[in-house]
Amino acid sequence: MDSFKTIAEYASLIIDFAGVVVIVLGLLYGLVRFVHPPETHAGRYRQLRQDVGRGILLGLEFMVAGDIIRTVAIEPTLDSVLVLALIVVVRTFLSMSLEVELEGQWPWHRRRAQGGDTGTSL
Repeated sequence: MDSFKTIAEYASLIIDFAGVVVIVLGLLYGLVRFVHPPETHAGRYRQLRQDVGRGILLGLEFMVAGDIIRTVAIEPTLDSVLVLALIVVVRTFLSMSLEVELEGQWPWHRRRAQGGDTGTSL
């Protein structure tokens, strides 16, 4: 059982590290596209924000996965579950805020605008 916890701890650290790498690569990718934009692209600042925002969102997904592994497999205490719940709430708020910032609309409005949702809202 102790070896399982050790493996889970290493897995969560690797996933957390991958999240950091994704955020850094997203930032670098955005900066490269800002400095050398495609020929047809006019809104360089907006594109930079979108590229960096996407990198942050994807990196946060990795980090939450690492936190879930750490909480469930390694230290399943009430305190750690409450901390995980708080992290997920903050990540969800941040994710939705970034989504609105990137797309200019709420995620559920995008589906409706594309014609995919014809039902009524609750």
